[in-house]
Amino acid sequence: MARQVTGWVGWVWFGAFLLLTVGFFNVIGGIVAAFSPDDVLAWSGHDVVLVDVSTWGWVHIVLGVLLVLVAAFLFAARPWARIVAAILVTLNLLTQFLYLPITPWWSLAVIVLDVFVLWALIVHGAEVEDAVR
Repeated sequence: MARQVTGWVGWVWFGAFLLLTVGFFNVIGGIVAAFSPDDVLAWSGHDVVLVDVSTWGWVHIVLGVLLVLVAAFLFAARPWARIVAAILVTLNLLTQFLYLPITPWWSLAVIVLDVFVLWALIVHGAEVEDAVR
């Protein structure tokens, strides 16, 4: 028995657009960090930590490119893209939490977008496959 496609399928397309946006944010932030000349001292409430920002920049660039690519496959309604996107968004969420002491507002904005993407993919992702058929 086929599932009925509802109006909620639009949330998945919105999630794919947000995923594309998060990927571009990661690439831009990663480029800035990768070519930053110095390490950064980050204060985390009680401790001061020296962070190699350029390494984190390359992590964000690679993750951002992967997010942009998987967003393109989400727009093409590939069934495997939902699972890969959920995994990559979860990884991105974790890296943003680790990057939080360095760029708190930027990281918080990306974390919020990541949560919306995860919600759209997990709750309404299966409807996209039915809508395309």
